[in-house]
Amino acid sequence: MLGPELVVVLGLAIALTSGIADRIRVAPPVLLLLFGAALALVPEFTHVQLPADAVLLLFLPALLYWESLTTSLREIRKNLRGIVLMGTLLVVVTAGAVAVLLHLLGMPWGPAWVLGAAVAPTDATAVGVLTKMLPRRNVTVLRAESLVNDGTTLVVYGIAVAVTVGTEELTVWGVSAMLALSYLGGVAAGLVAAWLGTLILRRVDTVVLENLVTLLVPFVAFLAAEAIGASGVLAVVAAGIVVSQVGPKLDRAETRQQVRAFWSFLTFLLNGALFVLVGIEAMVAARALEPAELLRATGVIAAVALALVLVRFAFLYVAGGSVWLVTRRTGGTPREGHRDRLVSGFAGFRGAVSLAMAVAVPRTLESGSAFPDRDVIVFVTAGVVVVTIVGQALVLPAVLRRAALPEDESVGEERRYAERTAIEEALDALPRLARSTGADRATVERLRKEYEAHLDVIQAREEEDDDHPALQRHDTAVALELALVRHKAATLLRLRDADEIDDLVLRQVRSGYDAEEARLNGSTPA
Repeated sequence: MLGPELVVVLGLAIALTSGIADRIRVAPPVLLLLFGAALALVPEFTHVQLPADAVLLLFLPALLYWESLTTSLREIRKNLRGIVLMGTLLVVVTAGAVAVLLHLLGMPWGPAWVLGAAVAPTDATAVGVLTKMLPRRNVTVLRAESLVNDGTTLVVYGIAVAVTVGTEELTVWGVSAMLALSYLGGVAAGLVAAWLGTLILRRVDTVVLENLVTLLVPFVAFLAAEAIGASGVLAVVAAGIVVSQVGPKLDRAETRQQVRAFWSFLTFLLNGALFVLVGIEAMVAARALEPAELLRATGVIAAVALALVLVRFAFLYVAGGSVWLVTRRTGGTPREGHRDRLVSGFAGFRGAVSLAMAVAVPRTLESGSAFPDRDVIVFVTAGVVVVTIVGQALVLPAVLRRAALPEDESVGEERRYAERTAIEEALDALPRLARSTGADRATVERLRKEYEAHLDVIQAREEEDDDHPALQRHDTAVALELALVRHKAATLLRLRDADEIDDLVLRQVRSGYDAEEARLNGSTPA
């Protein structure tokens, strides 16, 4: 049975590519795809097949849920107009343009629309990894666009697959009903799942159960939406945004720490595993094509990748011009300018969602015959993902220099404001809290001095005075505390190795030291 071997190989692939990607300056997703393609040369792995339903259920809910949890709702509200336009209209226009191009190149309409839908959406994870140099607003808009367009394109993809397979007929009323059900039903299912999750979280006081509820929410939302024929992706995104706003009011510090660690690791593994598995499928698909078909598919990759960039730029500038005309008449000011559109045009990376849709294409039609051009769809989608990630990632630094976007310092400013306000209000509440807890005067004065010293550090950072005595004292104190914590941890290990304490005691005491070390490492913002 190949299952255990495949799990080990996937883990090794993710570990190796993550370790060498920065050294050779190649994007990890590209290395993962290449690793999967090389793996397909091993005879045992040529029979690896991913069930369509399993791909969509296992990968998409987790990946999109974490992106929804970690996005900024405030920035989404500020840029809602552009996000909605790019997350709905642009993705439909892109899928249609690619479908027309593919049909002109000889592909039937059904597979052309399936492939067009697969490559239409941008990828939130790829945007987050490859555009860390962008200001917060640009990154948030790109991530929010990718979350919305995932839901839109999966509706288009579902219609194209259903019509091609033969389970649905293409009519105006039928498509309109499917779109309405997908959007409204998906959002409703996500809201219900989030409401149930928060309801349970209010009544659970065990960290393990809180984590389990958090894990179940996206999958419940996805399955509930799919059960009524709605968009599972939109359900997951809606649930994630709601939980991101309500969850911090309900769970505890330990739960939040575990949730962040768990979801970061889980999405890292799933994203990497998906790229490797699609690399295997792409190579298997390439070997199933005749040499002439393979050469033609390679040309299709270049044509589709170019079309994606041109359509994105055309839409951005047409939409931008329309918004400019409207705001000029109403006396408003458009939020996006030429430099923003230039950067956004080159930041349309494709990634995991496109790959998941390509692999999820059914292998047979309702009649029992093979799905037309399925191998071409998988191969071309994988190729387009590689071209967009490599090509646009190489071009993006030069584009950023050309655009010269202003440096975004709002995050640092808001962090300092949040810390200062929290400390000031804590100092105001100190006498009242001291009375309620029964703290003695010496303890109160010690804490007051510590909090006032922290305020001095924040003031020094706001003034950008690196030589400020308060900042130097803070940095020296943090370095000393870190050294002491690590020394205490080393002492624990020595006692355990000398058989003076048990491993259980080591883990219990060390967990407190680990939390203290993590706090100290995060006390100086980057």
